[in-house]
Amino acid sequence: MPAAEMPFSAQEYAARLDKTRNAMEAKGIDVLFVEDPSNMAWLTGYDGWSFYVHQGVIVFKDADPIWWGRAMDGNGAVRTVYMDDERVLRYPDHYVQANTLHPMQHLAEILRAHGYGNQRIGVELENYYFSAKAYLVLKEELPNATFVDATALVNWQRAVKSDEEIVFMRRAARISEKMIDGIVERIEPGLKKNDLVAEIYADAIRGVDDDWGEYPAIVPLLPTGSDAAAPHLTWDDYPLQKNESTFFEIAGVHRRYHCPQSRTLFIGKPPQKYLDAEKAVLEAVEAGLEQARPGNRCEDIANAFNATLNRFGFIKDNRCGYAIGLSYPPDWGERTMSFRRGDMSELRPGMTFHFMPAIWLDDGGLEITEPILITETGVECFCNTPRKLFVKD
Repeated sequence: MPAAEMPFSAQEYAARLDKTRNAMEAKGIDVLFVEDPSNMAWLTGYDGWSFYVHQGVIVFKDADPIWWGRAMDGNGAVRTVYMDDERVLRYPDHYVQANTLHPMQHLAEILRAHGYGNQRIGVELENYYFSAKAYLVLKEELPNATFVDATALVNWQRAVKSDEEIVFMRRAARISEKMIDGIVERIEPGLKKNDLVAEIYADAIRGVDDDWGEYPAIVPLLPTGSDAAAPHLTWDDYPLQKNESTFFEIAGVHRRYHCPQSRTLFIGKPPQKYLDAEKAVLEAVEAGLEQARPGNRCEDIANAFNATLNRFGFIKDNRCGYAIGLSYPPDWGERTMSFRRGDMSELRPGMTFHFMPAIWLDDGGLEITEPILITETGVECFCNTPRKLFVKD
């Protein structure tokens, strides 16, 4: 694919490959097989909705990566990866969801042909996209190989974003702002949730100016009332009503880079407990942001947040943030760092997180969250959305 059409420069992909090879060397991995579509895209540029079948990127120590996947998806690979066309290898369609064959048999042939039949092969064992059957077939086909757990090996190399990546995240942030603005503008009693979600998607995909939007790794989440005590419910045709709160967890996406944020809206006059929760969360967020600076640890943010929240009489017993960036369904988190006690990961400039200090009440929830960037001197919030409980009478 011509370099001018790639989302990133050739130097960017070369730097990513170098970091991954260094990590492979540290774990004694001779060749790495990457199944996670986010890691595939980060390493090669591949972008397609083909992660429902077996596919991956083979990373070598001394040669360009190989994209490997279903034959028909190879057409998408040659249009999106930076490698030459001969580095795109395809397995025939009779392997797809077959009873007597498995695509990993084809992959094993490739690894044997390249001399890795008795080498140390890294695989992402804890991953949505690599099945137990895939692992068992690979082990059966390559009995002389040693398989090394390379879970999150590439994910960790993605932790510090480049200047080029941060440009995309800033664009995604503008889309997130537009989505929340649209929600607040449109909400009124009687509006059905599915109609609201249709408008949310319209804002998300149209984007802002020339910065177009994409599908998010997680669908819009918008539980209302007592349903909002559960964080991951989606939508139905429920008509919004007075004297109820709804929180909205959405993400603007550009070039697969996500900037998720959440806000809560109450129709009518909020009960005092919502106002108390708002005050507690806002002060706790400020306390957490004060600790979000290079050299501190992930747990420093969580500890500051929770100490402030506890002072107001509220308790949050789960993490209050996680790393974000490039992602595909079903999750926009990078599955590396979390803001919680005990996570001693050091904050470094260029790291990006969703500071997600949601709390749940007995009859609802309150989400006021911020996507953030660790800078050279502190922290920057990607979005300019007002940090408050929105109220519409």
